[in-house]
Amino acid sequence: MTLPLWRRLIPVAVLLLGLALFLLLDLERYFSFEMLSRHHATLTAWVTGHVALAAFLFVVVYALVVAFSLPIAVIVTPVGGFLFGLWLGALLSVIGATLGSLAVFLAARTAFYDLFHARAGAALARLEEGFRRDSFSYLLFLRLVPVFPFWLVNIVPALLGMTLGPYTLATLIGIIPGAVVYSSVGSGLGSLLDRGEVPNLGIIFEWRILLPLLGLAVLALVPVLYTHLRARKTSP
Repeated sequence: MTLPLWRRLIPVAVLLLGLALFLLLDLERYFSFEMLSRHHATLTAWVTGHVALAAFLFVVVYALVVAFSLPIAVIVTPVGGFLFGLWLGALLSVIGATLGSLAVFLAARTAFYDLFHARAGAALARLEEGFRRDSFSYLLFLRLVPVFPFWLVNIVPALLGMTLGPYTLATLIGIIPGAVVYSSVGSGLGSLLDRGEVPNLGIIFEWRILLPLLGLAVLALVPVLYTHLRARKTSP
């Protein structure tokens, strides 16, 4: 049974309301390196004494940050590296970001897919068909290239009919490199805070980081290229 439109819009409305409240209440001021610098000794002491609970809460917070598309995600990953170390921090960030992305994907698919599909023209229908055929490779490419807005990459696959399994796996794999980069920045955050400095969050756009990511992104499209070349050779 098809749900009425107003019921399908509820998940999206909840996510937008969360973002609106975050911005209206100016909650971003509580999520800054300055605030972390003030309380990092207390925070690290608590995390050391409650590692499992802290890890769980970090994943929940990260998932909510991504689900509500809050403009602080780039800060959360370094904080994970700071609190839990490079590898555990990266792992927890990947889990949290993937869970949050799934929430946005499911909300967008529930609310907008039928409407988008009904109004799509022939060109969009062909785009949807092509994306579906190689959806894993395309999404992996979009995740690896750090220039596409994360929230937009969460929504577009839902509108183009990507299924949940490939979406989850491509998201999980695609955000690992960026999570490791930012977690490594966070792992040295303590000494920076002690000196009154802030980390360089633009590090991912430095060529020594960006070029390997672009190389991985190009590799993600190799199966698509192979499929097209094979189709051209076998076509009459």
